[in-house]
Amino acid sequence: MTESKQEATSRISELRTRFAEHFGDSPEFVAYAPGRIEILGNHVDYNGGSVLGAAIDRGIHVAVSKRSEPKCHLISDAFDGEIEVKLGTDERQTDNRSWANYPLGVAHQLIQAGHSIESGFNWAATSTLPLGMGLSSSAALELSTAYALASLYEIPIEPGEMARICRAAENDFVGMPCGILDQGVSAFGGNDQLVHIDCFKEDYRQVEMPAGCQFWIIDSGCKHSLVDSHYADRRNECMAAFDCLKTFVPDAACLAAIDPKSVREHQSSLDEIPFKRALHVTEENARVNSALAALADGDLDLLGKLLTASHQSSRDLFENSIPELDFLVDTAISLPGVFGARLTGGGFGGAIVAMTNERFESENGPSIIVQKYQEAFGKEAKVLACRAGDGARVCQ
Repeated sequence: MTESKQEATSRISELRTRFAEHFGDSPEFVAYAPGRIEILGNHVDYNGGSVLGAAIDRGIHVAVSKRSEPKCHLISDAFDGEIEVKLGTDERQTDNRSWANYPLGVAHQLIQAGHSIESGFNWAATSTLPLGMGLSSSAALELSTAYALASLYEIPIEPGEMARICRAAENDFVGMPCGILDQGVSAFGGNDQLVHIDCFKEDYRQVEMPAGCQFWIIDSGCKHSLVDSHYADRRNECMAAFDCLKTFVPDAACLAAIDPKSVREHQSSLDEIPFKRALHVTEENARVNSALAALADGDLDLLGKLLTASHQSSRDLFENSIPELDFLVDTAISLPGVFGARLTGGGFGGAIVAMTNERFESENGPSIIVQKYQEAFGKEAKVLACRAGDGARVCQ
């Protein structure tokens, strides 16, 4: 079930009450940022291509107030205890305190960018985003923190710069070499709108989602931690592929700009792994462009086929799927009302996204998937219905 406006208002009220009880004063600002679904463009963002995503109607609220001393105090309803650190520290938190690196990284990057944060702050968060499902709770945590701190310290920042600062926080402070997709979609989301990003130019635009289309998130229960996963390996393999291919295509500014035909033509010059990664990235970029045309035409059948083809490429060429995700995709696309399905997010666990019409729900598709998954793996799949929602913002 999606969260109503009344439930969101109640959640903010509860956050303000918890904040006041813990810190002894009321928050000065509350900000919100949504999670996101990656529709198409798997691992294309850091390769300079186009991606397509949607902010969803689940996310993270952050409340903040200033402190008189240069210290930061952080609490979250998702983790036990309070974390206290010196303002501006570049010391990373570890183990069960590592969640704090996301907001601390944002504060650090704001200071590094020359913005004035003259005092410490109290910080508290509450979330409706499940962790480890590929919905980018990390980007939502970063964006909500950035909007809250920008308001607290009167820092004028437009959404594009917000996304860049939050990406830098995740790259340089947290240590996850992600692209701009997660932060960009969370920043630029819109109600019933998809977000298209030209990652090379960092150009953002909303694309209307056709009527009769629903998105479902199906969690495999296999948690992923991208900082500790093969994400960095995949990025390095892509860079190696581009270093080789640009000798043949010198005008290409990035890997995604190369035509898939050129990748195939020069296969003999590439090792097997870089070839497979390059072919995935370049064909995935082409799928995003085809999806934009399908959206303009309202062609949901084609859009669904592109999603499924994307998953097959992630499975066979990019090798960031797992058997559980493959099973969920295969099961979903066999059911009535499903246009297509694919893993969403970095992969190596997490969830899939299925694009459906109303038949999927009316003919018990969610229950069928849960049952079949339980029978196959002895695990419980969780199913979430999502709609495209608005992007990051200050609430009050």
